[in-house]
Amino acid sequence: MRQLSKSLTPRALDETLSNITQAAVELLPVVQYASITVLHEDERLETVAPTHELLLPLDAAQYELREGPCYQAAQDSVHIISPDLAVDQRFPKYGSIAVAAGIRAQAGLRLFDAPKANGALNLYAHDAGAFEDFESLAALFAHQSATAIEYAREIDNLEEAVRTRTTIGQAIGIVMERYKMPEQRAFAFLARLSQTSNTKLRQIAQEIVDQVQRQSGLL
Repeated sequence: MRQLSKSLTPRALDETLSNITQAAVELLPVVQYASITVLHEDERLETVAPTHELLLPLDAAQYELREGPCYQAAQDSVHIISPDLAVDQRFPKYGSIAVAAGIRAQAGLRLFDAPKANGALNLYAHDAGAFEDFESLAALFAHQSATAIEYAREIDNLEEAVRTRTTIGQAIGIVMERYKMPEQRAFAFLARLSQTSNTKLRQIAQEIVDQVQRQSGLL
């Protein structure tokens, strides 16, 4: 537990996802490789933070076949465990591909459900029978990972909010100076631009800041 908590201390989101897959290999018995599958809102499946390049074609095969533990965990299952892919009737096509690559057992653990994405942790083992007694430990790891991801999302959102506020403030200052407006009128001017162009305020602000930086030779 101490090792797990230390490994999954929240950081930026990308770093947190990498820490999760690395911790899975280092701390969970029998696990040789790990990756994370993200199911996006548009149904696109993506592999992130793989611990070995071997996993990229394996994950891609599951997405293409719509079959396999990592595909099912991202789509519709909380946990899915296959102790022996060679004889698992649920995955007849993918099983032979995995076995040919030296993977005999696999587990998929749902990590998070968000409005725009689902994510699952994929665990791979060389030995058949690797995950037969794995469920309680897997649930613990999934819970710790989900907590780390949630904190990481908050950190990322906070950093984005600070960046957005800074950019909008810079744009307001530019408009104030350019058109000799007070602050409230400058903000109202940006808001009207946003509404009439159906563009988010932060994008309008970023365009104004970028334009000034280009004119000053800073971009």
